[in-house]
Amino acid sequence: MTAFETTIPEYSGHRFDARRHWAASLDLTFAAREGITRMVRARHQGPLRVQRTFHPEGTTGACHAYLLHPPGGLVSGDALSISARVEPGAHALLTTPAANKLYKADSHGVAWSQHSRLAVADHGILEWLPQETLAFDGSRGEQTTTIELEGGARCLGWEVLALGRPASSLPYVSGRIDQRFRLTRDGRPLWLERQPLDPAHPRFLGRWGQGGATVQATLWAVGLDDEREAIEALRETLPTAPRWAVTVRHGVLLLRYLGKERNEAWDLCCRAWEILRPRLIDLPAHLPRIWLT
Repeated sequence: MTAFETTIPEYSGHRFDARRHWAASLDLTFAAREGITRMVRARHQGPLRVQRTFHPEGTTGACHAYLLHPPGGLVSGDALSISARVEPGAHALLTTPAANKLYKADSHGVAWSQHSRLAVADHGILEWLPQETLAFDGSRGEQTTTIELEGGARCLGWEVLALGRPASSLPYVSGRIDQRFRLTRDGRPLWLERQPLDPAHPRFLGRWGQGGATVQATLWAVGLDDEREAIEALRETLPTAPRWAVTVRHGVLLLRYLGKERNEAWDLCCRAWEILRPRLIDLPAHLPRIWLT
């Protein structure tokens, strides 16, 4: 090798071929210390971190943490891994400062990936409330969410996804996004789901599938004392529309939205959270400060 030659690692974000790979990870643990939930572990690699935590509901309330990804989105080769654990008696609320963007794949069609693993110990509470995800035309990747509950753990969360940029006349007409959800309690599966989003597949436009909808949302709640009463409260309070529905299966309340309005989906999830939170943890909803900036 001459003085002017360089080597490129086999898997590197600096590559410009199909082996491009740029990883970032975040590993968090929340534990109750003298009745106060604190972030006791925060390890990160790459541009993914939590700068500090907040207790806007008082020291005995939820510990709010904002997951920061300075690039603001995922491009070809990006691999994000988020792991969070809530210990017994702790209560954490995790959100993001802005929408997550899934950009168009590069000329090699290299995919991105985002994996979230959430674990809640017995009598722990986790609220997973990221802001919406915006998928640009041509985006290719895999998004997985794994939730592992133990004993009497409780969890409420959502995922909101908007496809394309209709306001700019740039619909989602190419690419592929694979979404996977897995929720277990004490190792027993309660909710398993896989959803491929491929504009080239008949399901994308078919009435039996996506039906041409560009926005979708899923909200889940586990640990409600009276699931049927919670469903009735949602149906009586939320706006009547054919674009959302709610049900419960194996102890998991699921609210779904399928439509074309990102703000409508976000508002629906926020209002559902306001209704469900007091029923789940006996506390009123408290908006994270970052949503108001």
